[in-house]
Amino acid sequence: MASFNGLGMHLGNLSRLSDAVSRSISAENFDGAKGRGGMASEGAGSHAARDLGHGWKVSPSVRIKAGETFTVADIEGPGAVQQIWMTPTGNWRFSILRIYWDGSEHPSVECPVGDFFAVGWGEFAQVASLPICVNPGSAFNSYWEMPFRKHCRITMTNIAEEDMTLYFQVNYTLTDVPEDAAYFHAQFRRVNPLPYKDVYTIVDGIRGRGQFVGTYMAWGSNNNGWWGEGEIKFYMDGDAYPTICGTGTEDYFCGSYNFDPSPQHNEGYITYTTPYAGFHQVIRAEGDYKAQLRMGMYRWHILDPVRFEADLRVTMQALGWGYNHRYLPLQDDIASVAYWYQTLPHAPFPPLPERDQLLII
Repeated sequence: MASFNGLGMHLGNLSRLSDAVSRSISAENFDGAKGRGGMASEGAGSHAARDLGHGWKVSPSVRIKAGETFTVADIEGPGAVQQIWMTPTGNWRFSILRIYWDGSEHPSVECPVGDFFAVGWGEFAQVASLPICVNPGSAFNSYWEMPFRKHCRITMTNIAEEDMTLYFQVNYTLTDVPEDAAYFHAQFRRVNPLPYKDVYTIVDGIRGRGQFVGTYMAWGSNNNGWWGEGEIKFYMDGDAYPTICGTGTEDYFCGSYNFDPSPQHNEGYITYTTPYAGFHQVIRAEGDYKAQLRMGMYRWHILDPVRFEADLRVTMQALGWGYNHRYLPLQDDIASVAYWYQTLPHAPFPPLPERDQLLII
């Protein structure tokens, strides 16, 4: 992708001039118009700024009432979203992020906000990767490039019974989009518990041409012992058996031997967060009311995108160890987000789980 049009900037070409224009949407400039930021006379900060007036943090956030959908951004193209920052209050599984491209009826991104930013368990965990960063205390950042030709609409739906507060900033460029630029997609799934001997599906039903660029998984282990012997499998373009087949769950997330560097691999997990892969969250059981080991991990296919011409399905086995060196199919609590680029139109996503099926229990 050519970089001089404002897409795909990196350190090697930051000095290049461009005809692209920079814009930003936030609660201080809802439509991103040039020279229209910081002009609010009322907003969430009105009381605190009552002695200061215009320009003094009058509208830093929005309140989204229970059951309501708020339009975060509504942008006429062509252009590209370059960065999204947000810090939502409340239950992150009950705040649903959706993104629609070029007037599509169906969202190309549909995820609980925490899972989209690789913190699916509702608790902070630092992520220091290239496309996703999570910083203290609940600062969610996406650097996935999201080009669009006609229109971009980003919404947040609060499905909780309580109101929520959202601070947000959407930084984007208005620029020409190359003909070979595909559209960003992200889909959430969750199964709890996984039926015995079932294989967990990360994504299925992708139709079109594109490339798969990442996986986040929130894995709750319901068994004692090691849980990560399962293989990831990529079925592309009519495969009966996968073209790409992994060797173990921790191997796919660029770790090894139980994420445990001890000589016998039985002393405990070590977390890590890197530009392309991480095992960044381990929530351990404690007391009488926290009984389950819960983990978060990500793998970004930035330098090794998985390309497909017509269709794609991605699965992950859930395997532990049984008796006498036998694999044990597991019945764990597994959620995931699949990230990919593809041509439009895309196939509609399966329905998002109902609120009770999203709940962390």
